[in-house]
Amino acid sequence: MSNVNLDSIVDQLCSLTLMQSSELSKKLEEKLGISAASFLSAAPAAQSAPADDAVSKAAEQTDFNVVLSGFADNSKIAVIKEVRTITSLGLKEAKALVESCPKTIKEAVSKAEAEEIKEKLVAVGAKIDLE
Repeated sequence: MSNVNLDSIVDQLCSLTLMQSSELSKKLEEKLGISAASFLSAAPAAQSAPADDAVSKAAEQTDFNVVLSGFADNSKIAVIKEVRTITSLGLKEAKALVESCPKTIKEAVSKAEAEEIKEKLVAVGAKIDLE
């Protein structure tokens, strides 16, 4: 079959209504001697393992929380300054946040923004977790 014929068939299939698609499916089942139900019953067996589902959910995560989990003893002031810059908190609030870690610094940020914040804070001696 030439590409022109295949393209024509594809165009015709794409223009079918839902009812026409259903009728086509039934006629193909009859003509080929197959059943769509047999394919559907086999589908759950073909699904990935639960461990793969956990990996895919982690890969799908789009919002991250940046959590300050600690800091080096000699970098407390630098961490407070950086937290103030990132969060726009006042000195007193930023100091309280840093001293009460583990604390969430930013919630529901993109992965890129979370990584950027993490880099800045790690550079001044903070320990950061992304959740």
